[in-house]
Amino acid sequence: MSLTHFDAAGQAHMVDVSDKPATAREAVAEGCVVMSPETLALAQGGAAKGDVLGVARLAGIMGAKRTADLIPLCHPLPITRVALDLVADEALPGIRITATVRTSGQTGVEMEALTAVTTACLTVYDMLKAAEKGMRLENIRLLRKSGGKSGDYVAE
Repeated sequence: MSLTHFDAAGQAHMVDVSDKPATAREAVAEGCVVMSPETLALAQGGAAKGDVLGVARLAGIMGAKRTADLIPLCHPLPITRVALDLVADEALPGIRITATVRTSGQTGVEMEALTAVTTACLTVYDMLKAAEKGMRLENIRLLRKSGGKSGDYVAE
């Protein structure tokens, strides 16, 4: 298997997608922020900085839109939808975050979905770090993607 972000000489390059047709594409990623039950209660009840989950949702949307600015070889894409679901999970305990990103374009939105989740996780951490510095960002991964030449993918 060859890696698409390297040319024949092994130099990094942006993949040429100009000959690829624009198709409907979607990616869903997830991650979580693990914290103490006391910190989770703060996240749900409104911390001193305000609506933790609402701010993290907006940060995730912004992160998806800025992916090409953060990841050197990502194409800037016309994103048509970004949705984040942030759910308190007492079994972790913590916040489970899922991001869904859509486009109609020549390349996929996996990186945008992963960036949305990561940005939202980091924002949860930032807003709650005064209460608990030992929180952990865990299990950030692609759940599924559809569209494009490589077809559909669903994580096991």
